[in-house]
Amino acid sequence: MTTKYINQEVAMLYDSSKCTACKGCQIACKQWNVLFSPLGLNENKFTGSYQAPMDLNGSNRLIMTFKEKRTESKVRPVEWAFGRRSCFHCTEAGCAMVCPTGALKIQPNGVVSVNKDICIGCQYCQMACPFDVPRYYGVGDDTAKIDKCTMCWDRLENGMKPACVSTCQPGALHFGPRDEMIKLGKERVEFMKSRGYDKAELYGEKEMGGLHILQVCKFGREAADLPADPKLSPMVSMSQLSKPAAGLAAIATAGGLAVSLIAAIGYRRKKLSVEEARKTWTARQRTEGDKLVVDELDKMKKDQADQESK
Repeated sequence: MTTKYINQEVAMLYDSSKCTACKGCQIACKQWNVLFSPLGLNENKFTGSYQAPMDLNGSNRLIMTFKEKRTESKVRPVEWAFGRRSCFHCTEAGCAMVCPTGALKIQPNGVVSVNKDICIGCQYCQMACPFDVPRYYGVGDDTAKIDKCTMCWDRLENGMKPACVSTCQPGALHFGPRDEMIKLGKERVEFMKSRGYDKAELYGEKEMGGLHILQVCKFGREAADLPADPKLSPMVSMSQLSKPAAGLAAIATAGGLAVSLIAAIGYRRKKLSVEEARKTWTARQRTEGDKLVVDELDKMKKDQADQESK
């Protein structure tokens, strides 16, 4: 194992101004990580958009997004605002903070790694992520495991760049020490502004403590559907309070985690924390969160009432 990319803080820079949305990176990700589609050949039906699939899923850790952007130019009234969706590898990674088994871990180089062998499929990471990134194979199945970008950890261990970076032909992806990527990103932003793209900006330098996948947004973060001020969900602090009280040994399952939370801080405080957390969730997170967490709260409330009646 070489320590070239392991013992220093690294980052990837995605430059949307150079991207042609060829999806070479998307394909390279699937090939290197052996992510087979469960749908089979040509089963993704055309939806009217070049974006395919339309969202991240268990067999796609990375997707390129397509969005039309109107301009004031008479020569080119409409331009594509290409974007990239994958794990951002946050410095303040809420997913790793709420993981009860340590399946998600923040590495010294900034990468948030995944150990599927100890993932219990509780899906707490999915609700804690402000970017709505983690996905699972076999949702609703006892064998469901987390799947997300690992920055091609096995390649990094061998001194190689992530597969998506290595395959990018137009030079829209760069990889190296994080400070160098920030410098390069800022240079590209200044260049784009000099060409009339006043909303161009570098996303990820400070968000969530600093992201390890940075983006040069040609039309600004809004055009790329990136949150202006992503924050840790209250769910993170809630889970941290529970760990000293219950111990990781008691958190063998998602139900075990919910029980330990109730025992640690009480039903009322837990319920309040969950309701507060729900305000920061996306529509998809609320749907799954209601089933996973709120239903568990109702069960805990019933159990508590049964105990009090005895």
